[in-house]
Amino acid sequence: MGVFSNKIGRDELKPGDHIYSWRHAYIYSHHGIYVGDGMVIHFTRGAGQEIGTGTVLDRIIFSSSSSSRTSDNPCPKCGDQSRLDGVIQSCIDCFLSGGDLYRFEYGVSPAIFLAKARGGTCTLAASDAPEDVVHRASFLLENGFGGYNIFKNNCEDFAIYCKTGLLIFTSISVGRSGQAASLLAAASAIISSPLRFLTTSFSGLTAVGCGMYCISRFVSDIGIRRDVTKVPVERLVSQSSLQELEVAADVTKEKQHYLLTENCVD
Repeated sequence: MGVFSNKIGRDELKPGDHIYSWRHAYIYSHHGIYVGDGMVIHFTRGAGQEIGTGTVLDRIIFSSSSSSRTSDNPCPKCGDQSRLDGVIQSCIDCFLSGGDLYRFEYGVSPAIFLAKARGGTCTLAASDAPEDVVHRASFLLENGFGGYNIFKNNCEDFAIYCKTGLLIFTSISVGRSGQAASLLAAASAIISSPLRFLTTSFSGLTAVGCGMYCISRFVSDIGIRRDVTKVPVERLVSQSSLQELEVAADVTKEKQHYLLTENCVD
């Protein structure tokens, strides 16, 4: 791996590695945790619906499923995974889906972080021991990782949590994903920077935009943020279960209130 590329060979893989592969001409990348024996655990919204509209139209526009195989041509090792979502386990071939293999870097210096201008490739946060990483991924394979959200709970968020055990405890910002942070950083650089009014030249606007982009990416990295906490995976799953029960209880109360109102009207 170099400063500008995290590409590796399969012979370099080790259990606990956070790996990713670019999709559709480097528009976005899909992330997972290599657990050994040629298998990867990763988090997916479902075939063609990890980004985009969240409708069947995404099957035409994008394809971020674990494999390009269909139910008519299932993988002999993984079977048919074209309709699966949530946390799943796939062979390395299905995970890559014809793409190249890259390894996400942890504990990089600020200089290296800023040199890798594209988000979703590295973080300043340190990684935990490989056995802890594999344990988290395997536990979440059995218990789930909550609902998929492109900005706050996506495949990169899953892999970063498995590697670090860190969660963001505020609800007003993006999750751990470097890709989501980069997207919002770019939008911030273009739209919200008051510094853009200080210059009218193209070079000046470019410098201001690049500066705002770098600053936004840097302060959004999970290795810098202060709104993070270490959460054991067992506690994470129990919290998710409690939240689901609370949501179900709220829905039940609303239905009971509606039925009571209807009876009173009658």
